Amino acid sequence: VFGSPEGLLDETVFTQAGLFAVEVALVRLLESWGVRPDAVLGHSIGEVTAAHVAGVFSLADACMVVAARGRLMQELEPGGAMVAVNAAESDVVPLLSDGMDLAAVNEADSVVLSGAEGAVSAVAEVARGRGWRVRRLAVSHAFHSARMEPMLADFGAALRGVSWGAAKIPVVSNLTGGIAAADELASVEYWVSHVRRPVRFHDGVRASGAGLFVEVGPGAALSGLLARSAPGVPVLRDGWGEVGTALMAAAEVFVRGGEVDWAAALPRGGSGSSVDLPTYAFDHRHYWLAPARDVDAVALGQADADHPLLGAVVSLPDGGGLVFTSRLSPRTHPWLADHTRHGVPVLPAAGLVELAVRAGDEAGCGRLRELTIDRPLLLATRGGVRLRVTVGTPAPDGARPVAVHSSPDATDAWTRHASGLLD
Repeated sequence: VFGSPEGLLDETVFTQAGLFAVEVALVRLLESWGVRPDAVLGHSIGEVTAAHVAGVFSLADACMVVAARGRLMQELEPGGAMVAVNAAESDVVPLLSDGMDLAAVNEADSVVLSGAEGAVSAVAEVARGRGWRVRRLAVSHAFHSARMEPMLADFGAALRGVSWGAAKIPVVSNLTGGIAAADELASVEYWVSHVRRPVRFHDGVRASGAGLFVEVGPGAALSGLLARSAPGVPVLRDGWGEVGTALMAAAEVFVRGGEVDWAAALPRGGSGSSVDLPTYAFDHRHYWLAPARDVDAVALGQADADHPLLGAVVSLPDGGGLVFTSRLSPRTHPWLADHTRHGVPVLPAAGLVELAVRAGDEAGCGRLRELTIDRPLLLATRGGVRLRVTVGTPAPDGARPVAVHSSPDATDAWTRHASGLLD
């Protein structure tokens, strides 16, 4: 999948050429590692790269198409606006007016609008009023709108010198959102319409039927859009090391069943063999949290709770209730200090759930039916808090109440932090 993120360069004539160069270079790099696509899908200018990779354009013709497209767009009168709106196409289209168009459908609930500044801004305000998230795109021109029409005839004339080839792998069309027909891509009319009409990226993702997308571009903009459909693996990420990120992408392809020539991706001394394994032993180190052991619970007439947050458990003689006891502090449980709010260590809400689940296991209850968190459990930076987890007697339906309380060391005032039902 070939990306087209906005804002890479300020002028579209250079942006489009730069995108195409990076995308083609990354494709050839992946091919040298044995990674080859089953199908290709682009986004706007990225479809030109996809068509070249598939064999529709030679490299020379693809460069000519990209150069003509970018130059003619750059020569258009600058201005207009583009906004991304988190709403369905069916909800947004009725709002369109003269001077604006639907530019892209990126997800089922994410579209891009493009056109005259005033018209786009007016619809953006209506969208915000309906609670939809609106984001303005940093672009020099209103792409995929009527503002592109003055360049279409000249672009069509430039395309008449192209020698068309047959696609050797399937190409997913931005225009239709489906697999392009054999002769569909080999026409001037298709690529002229491609400039003007909306990008049907969401439909194309669904039509591809792919189980893994490799984003070949300068960032990870499209991988986020793909998350709901199938894993998206970017070959490059902003701020990440290029070599490591590309190798991580190849590894992701490999672990998901794709072919990777690791001898080519990780050559050693020019011999083509894989890297050496470490010469030291693979010593095991366990990272499970170990219970703190300040005292012997059994010696105090209690049972060991066998849990990192709980010290002991006591069975009540009447009714089968249980009481778990413990004391938490940054000294005895230093890893709890990693989770803070406004500089104060706080037991995460997941920790309260874990306490209730552990209590249910001891009581023979395999399910936490519900848990209401009343207030956060704050840990003092000095000293500690005493902890109680109580399980009550069963109700007629078998459910048992569970509650988590705490009290600072220096007081006898108890605060309830969570309560719920076990069954």
